Amino acid sequence: MDRLLVLCRHGESEWNKLNLFTGWKDPGLTEKGVAEARAAGQKLKALGLGFDLCYTSALKRAQTTLDLILAELGQTDLPIVRDQALNERDYGELSGLNKDDARQRWGEEQVHIWRRSYDIPPPGGESLKDTAARVLPYFEAHIMPDVMAGRRVLVAAHGNSLRALIMKLEGLTGEEIIKRELATGVPIVYRFAEDGAILSRQDLAA
Repeated sequence: MDRLLVLCRHGESEWNKLNLFTGWKDPGLTEKGVAEARAAGQKLKALGLGFDLCYTSALKRAQTTLDLILAELGQTDLPIVRDQALNERDYGELSGLNKDDARQRWGEEQVHIWRRSYDIPPPGGESLKDTAARVLPYFEAHIMPDVMAGRRVLVAAHGNSLRALIMKLEGLTGEEIIKRELATGVPIVYRFAEDGAILSRQDLAA
């Protein structure tokens, strides 16, 4: 039985390019982001991987990334579950602000704390701990049971929602996961044993 889970952060978005805090805002992909998503599909195809079921967030940058990956795989008819439980971390009052402007307003140290601490949220937003509290129950109730039942699952989501999943899967601490960088459009392939232990992890960075 093939217990396969692939996680992929969306391709570069318009707001990534502009150095803006994005969160639950809904910009589309740049041309580079479209190319990254297509390249992700090509990498998965080169490995001979296919899927039975997909999950993504309620935000179009992740949904478009998934659609482009599936087009490269020739699997555009797969069932897709879209749920805001997989949305990016909500940056609250920082959403839409240029990161340099935010540093001028609140100070570099404070903005760094909001971005890189595990449990301190920005004003009106979520910390990574808050994001994990939203993402992990959904993952454990829906996604992981599909994987353990032998379905090959692809998840296209966001840097911080995927960090929450990786923290759980790899048994990392909050301090360890905030240091983990996830490149846009790079699939991470996990295979699992019958007891849920990770048999292998492959990062498909170029």
